[in-house]
Amino acid sequence: MVDIIAAIITSFGVVFVAELGDKTQLLALGFGAKHSLRLVAIGLTLGYGIANLLAVIVGGLLGAALPERPIQIVSGIVFIVFAVLALRRDNDTAEADINSVDTLGGATGPKVVGAIALAIAIAEMGDKTQITTATLASQAAPVGVWVGATLGAASSGMVGAVAGRSIGHRISPRAVNVASAVLFAGFGIAMLAGWF
Repeated sequence: MVDIIAAIITSFGVVFVAELGDKTQLLALGFGAKHSLRLVAIGLTLGYGIANLLAVIVGGLLGAALPERPIQIVSGIVFIVFAVLALRRDNDTAEADINSVDTLGGATGPKVVGAIALAIAIAEMGDKTQITTATLASQAAPVGVWVGATLGAASSGMVGAVAGRSIGHRISPRAVNVASAVLFAGFGIAMLAGWF
């Protein structure tokens, strides 16, 4: 039990710090500007949980990370698709008040959570924190590493989401959609080019 607690504490601290300023924290900022923090928190936790589960399985069983380049290519394509979807949002939805409407391409509730979780999980594939999590899992209690890494990443992401929420009230929803599309496209191009 002591090993699991130590693994939770260590992986939480390492991953929280590593995620500060990371691309997924910037994505969380965009999600926080557009959606309720409750839905963002659930989506972030699910997305990071999925990505970290894969990292722990790989690190715990194989002691190595997934092949980076194929994951970057698939992730890049998915992010470009997300950019197109962000731009295609209905104008009525884009002009809605972010306090009363929680949509992503017209979807509400569970679909918003699912879209956030998918974006975060894809963005984390092959990322430095996922590799760090795999490395930690190869050396410590994998369950503790998974819990700590997921909580650390989600906490760091929520820092971005809260920041996005505070600036989201000052920016038009249309501007937030365009900024999200640019952010998604930028990450997609960077992943395809091998810069991430």
